[in-house]
Amino acid sequence: MNSKSLNRKMDELQRKEKAGLLETSNRSRTLRKLTSNKLALIGAFLFIVMVFLSVFAFLFTQYDPNAIDLRNRLSPPSREHILGTDQIGRDVWARILYGGRISIFIGVGSALGSALIGVSLGTYAGYRGGWLDSVIMKISEVMISFPQIILVSLLVTIVGQSLWNLFFIFILTGWPSMYRMARSQMLSIREEEYIQALKAFGIPRYVIAFKHMLPNAIGPTFVNITLSTAMFILQEASLSFLGLGVPLEQATWGNILNIAQDLTILRSAWWTWLPVGIVITVFVLAINFMGDGLRDAADPTQVG
Repeated sequence: MNSKSLNRKMDELQRKEKAGLLETSNRSRTLRKLTSNKLALIGAFLFIVMVFLSVFAFLFTQYDPNAIDLRNRLSPPSREHILGTDQIGRDVWARILYGGRISIFIGVGSALGSALIGVSLGTYAGYRGGWLDSVIMKISEVMISFPQIILVSLLVTIVGQSLWNLFFIFILTGWPSMYRMARSQMLSIREEEYIQALKAFGIPRYVIAFKHMLPNAIGPTFVNITLSTAMFILQEASLSFLGLGVPLEQATWGNILNIAQDLTILRSAWWTWLPVGIVITVFVLAINFMGDGLRDAADPTQVG
């Protein structure tokens, strides 16, 4: 590619960037496809409602989620306790609302932390290549070779149970998938002509990677974040059900499900575990609906 061709390419890119034609077109198409996806809108509505109920739980219940009342243990749903009480008299509705704070925080926070590390490494290493990309790729391959739930259980056993331990363990085990996704996007984008033109003009690598390449891969990143959020919430519920997640004295959706290990309660006290199971299912479905909508809207191959 000669200098005249490079100059012409750069002038065209700068002209389009100033006019905002590319960005406006992509945004309008993405927004139009997203708002026309009914399942995505339903998922977003359910997500917002459930987050709102959890954050402002004190407005929707008068009970302390950890208050013990042995005189009302395993009480069925009633006017006083709309979802009944558990085996030591704690209000199930209050525990679901307050437990959502921790479960949603773990899911969303772990997904964002994993994305921050994985996407940053994948963006720069995927563009630069060489030994840096090879080393990080080998590390991610080693971590992915272990089933994540087993690796998380092993690390929890080593470092101990706590909210923050589980949070950082999820980030530690979740970034490799984010890295591989970002890296694959960079490998395809770095061969584009405008990237070669930017490189020929001597623009620093990190500027090319993060300013000019990463925005073109942001759609798949958001989709991966939503799917990872659902995965981490399910993993927290699974670990807490087994007694390996957040300590049982803290209300989380998984800790509420822990009571279902007792076969007698499983059969005769459905209100202690069925409502929270439905809440987890609906929340995960809502996130998956949002992720599917974002994936369809951000797919550049689908025009319309």
